Amino acid sequence: QLQACGGGLVQAGGSLRLSCTTSRRTGSNNGMGWFRQAPGKVRELVAAISWNGDSTYYSDSVKGRFTISRDRIKNAVYLQMNSLQPEDTAVYYCGASRYAQATSVISAYAYWGQGTQVTVSS
Repeated sequence: QLQACGGGLVQAGGSLRLSCTTSRRTGSNNGMGWFRQAPGKVRELVAAISWNGDSTYYSDSVKGRFTISRDRIKNAVYLQMNSLQPEDTAVYYCGASRYAQATSVISAYAYWGQGTQVTVSS
């Protein structure tokens, strides 16, 4: 129901744009989030957006560099990642929340897609 894509290998300072497509049932009225998980680390939320795009949340580690957005007509959520650093290397996942608002509470996310690998070289 959720499919993330757009990952790849990029040099430090570069940019990538991740996309996540959702089914109409899963995502159109749900808050959405982007998460990442690096090897040996727990999954962390990096950005979230409310059902209508009016409210967003960013973790401190990506604030000012990443931008989350959504297109409800296309049932898609995006993560524009700029000024990438090696510590941003991880598998990135999109998730759909049980709720309409943007939330940083990981347990609120009930639906997950397959991840996409982002690797940032120094």
